[in-house]
Amino acid sequence: MTDPSALDTDPQYRAAVIDLLGVLAYGELTAFERIAADAAMADDIDDKAALAGMATAEYRHFLSLRDRLVELGADPAEAMAPFRRAYGEYHAQTAPSDWLEGMVKAYVGDGIGTDFYREISAYVDEDTRALVLSVCDDLGQSAFIVDRVRAAIQEDPRVGGRLALWGRRLVGEALSQAQRVAAERDALSTLLVGGVDRPGTDLAEIGRMLARLTENHSRRMSALGLAA
Repeated sequence: MTDPSALDTDPQYRAAVIDLLGVLAYGELTAFERIAADAAMADDIDDKAALAGMATAEYRHFLSLRDRLVELGADPAEAMAPFRRAYGEYHAQTAPSDWLEGMVKAYVGDGIGTDFYREISAYVDEDTRALVLSVCDDLGQSAFIVDRVRAAIQEDPRVGGRLALWGRRLVGEALSQAQRVAAERDALSTLLVGGVDRPGTDLAEIGRMLARLTENHSRRMSALGLAA
């Protein structure tokens, strides 16, 4: 784990942390918007209330990230701006056609992102790691979504095939946009390769990380009762 003093002594590391917090902040802000929209699509009042609570929690996460960016002397809007296009393209390509697709997107699509950020947190300082892990915490949405999706499949088994295809599409789009961000933001890649007095990783560990991401995706699909 990186020494916190690197934020003051290593400009490249500082830029990487600001990028990491910026992409997370914009992700939380858009998650708030999406979950609020999903709440509007829900027919059941209890479902509306549950989703509204999740949206509120996502916004609190956004505020935590925004405040930390300010503490670091960064402009939150400027830190988030580089990631607007990637998020916009991802959401444009994966706009759900109904409430169930929105639920699967929140669980499977967002899950890939949070898993990746948890992996990256191993290469940052302790304070940044704690913040990243806190905003990647499950907000209760997992049990809620699994319950609703499984109930829908039980009621109409044909739904399962459609949602399984949707889940695979989400993974492909999420990975495509993640690769684009990594290619465009050199600072983020330095968190993995390391630097002076900072730990990095090697190709073998990157392979293991990708295997863990794939396993977690398969586990989520299985939890929903869908084929990975």
